[in-house]
Amino acid sequence: MIEFEYLTDKDGKPKMVVIPIKVWQRIATTETVSEAELSEGIEDYCLNKAMDEAKDSALLDRAAALEFLEE
Repeated sequence: MIEFEYLTDKDGKPKMVVIPIKVWQRIATTETVSEAELSEGIEDYCLNKAMDEAKDSALLDRAAALEFLEE
């Protein structure tokens, strides 16, 4: 699992996110990256990572899934 770090201001409110270099290298392959491209790249990476991790997890039946969602 890839962990992101959050930098906070003096009041403890998140201001910035520090992403692992391998994530950055995957999404920033050109010199100029727009904010939208960066956002999409991070979202794509995270969704792909979640799908990869989901492959290794057990499937829930309908009742167990609903119970999990209620928590």
